[in-house]
Amino acid sequence: MKKEKCYNLSMIEFIQPIINNIGEWLVESGPLVLGILIGTWILSHFMNGFIAKVIRRAVPSSAFATKSAEKKREDTLINIAQGFLHIFVWIVGFLAILQVTGVPIAPLLAGAGILGVAVGFGSQSLVKDVINGLFVIAENQFRIGDIVEIAGKSGVVEAMTLRVTKLRDMDGTIHYVPNSQINVSSNSSMDYSMVNMVIGVGYSSDLDSVRSVVNALGEEMAKDPEFGPKIIVAPYFLRVDELNSSSIDIRILAKVFPKEQFAVAGELRKRLKEIFDKEHIDIPFPTRTLINVSK
Repeated sequence: MKKEKCYNLSMIEFIQPIINNIGEWLVESGPLVLGILIGTWILSHFMNGFIAKVIRRAVPSSAFATKSAEKKREDTLINIAQGFLHIFVWIVGFLAILQVTGVPIAPLLAGAGILGVAVGFGSQSLVKDVINGLFVIAENQFRIGDIVEIAGKSGVVEAMTLRVTKLRDMDGTIHYVPNSQINVSSNSSMDYSMVNMVIGVGYSSDLDSVRSVVNALGEEMAKDPEFGPKIIVAPYFLRVDELNSSSIDIRILAKVFPKEQFAVAGELRKRLKEIFDKEHIDIPFPTRTLINVSK
């Protein structure tokens, strides 16, 4: 029993100074640390709104064809600037807490500088990501919400940073593409989109009649209350594109608002099938004739 009491007393004597030190630290530095954390949180959220207002005022409306294009550009710049400043503010807050708690930050900053040089030599791909990201943003190659193809991946741009671009494809899969991998970017929703369709008709079809039917259908869609607002230039017969072995291929074009090409093209195919059936315009398909030579 005496040994157990001695053990308990020694533990108390060991823990008591720690508890006293923690208590003193909480009394002396705790409120200041808490104030820094709250101030950093408030500042980071205040900066979000401030950055959004500054960028929306700074981006000139006259540089964009539509309000939608202007908003995409603004949202992209806001997303990147907020992410960068959010990290910066919290780093400054962390350093302020270290200073308050008595940790010297000068050696830490010097060490970070040396470490930064070493990292710079060892992670050139990261530097290339950031530099390429700056060019993508400065040249306005694509924005959040655009449909693009980059580095062999295609989809809607969901987010952008200076290092990586996040794409979501039609299957819902997310692709994270490092900006250094973007050698060529193809944007199918910049300012406007196109419906570019090739349809085969039979050789017995009167092409002048086909042209009239297609153009009339395009004008009808342009006046449609649902699809008309999506269309800039009504679908029209462009040319005979190719003479195939079983069909005459015609090319149909339409100019639509960004990202509306899929809905308009789908409806156009549906209506073409219906009007071709009504006008007895044949849509041929490859046929194969089998000859029985055994007889």
